[in-house]
Amino acid sequence: MKRTVKRLALLVLALPLASCSSNFLSTPTPIINKGVLLDANLASSNAGWEGEATDYGTAQQDLIEFSFSYAPLPAPLDTTKKALRVSGRNRSDDLFMFVRKQLTGLAPNTEYTLDFDVELASPHPAGSIGIGGSPATSVFLKAGASATKPEKKLQGDFYTLSVDKGSQSEAGTQSVLLGNLANGKETEEYTLIQRSNEGQPLKARTNDKGELWIFVGTDSGFEGDQTLYYSRIKVTAL
Repeated sequence: MKRTVKRLALLVLALPLASCSSNFLSTPTPIINKGVLLDANLASSNAGWEGEATDYGTAQQDLIEFSFSYAPLPAPLDTTKKALRVSGRNRSDDLFMFVRKQLTGLAPNTEYTLDFDVELASPHPAGSIGIGGSPATSVFLKAGASATKPEKKLQGDFYTLSVDKGSQSEAGTQSVLLGNLANGKETEEYTLIQRSNEGQPLKARTNDKGELWIFVGTDSGFEGDQTLYYSRIKVTAL
């Protein structure tokens, strides 16, 4: 009889331990991807990138003439190579033209610390002037990341971005400032320039499917026509 009672006591003690062990095994710690998450060299493929523009009024819809395409680089650059071409006419003094792409296969519901390296073709010297501001130093390049798709959203009679990119030279909670569009020359000539947020990483959290949207764009204070070419976009998790 005593032996039977002892066995029952041991069984009762073992049950919660087995339950704890089962719970532990069913919820493993996610493995966070480190290193390069994306290295899009766009010379020969657009790799599923999309383009859009925001920050303008409904009355300006036909005036901004925004376009997005996959096109050859302009002369004097190597025209045998292609890039993501974005073009528009800033009539709101605040036009945001951007490209975006979704990353998959990341750890779900996990915070990532991101560095961006962007190469694009800009024709504007630092000393250039224009209406509202310089097409070089009054246009701010930003990169961002969000678990939800960054897209155009109508608020009243104004199209804005669905995620927080900040305004003009100010970064948002879901974006970081990379710099301006000065081409490093004294002449108006398309030149490949590199921009990065090294030393000022951006934190972004994936959704429950391990997805993250990446976007890169220009927040413009220059009220004029502008055409840019994105030739490489790299995203690294620190």
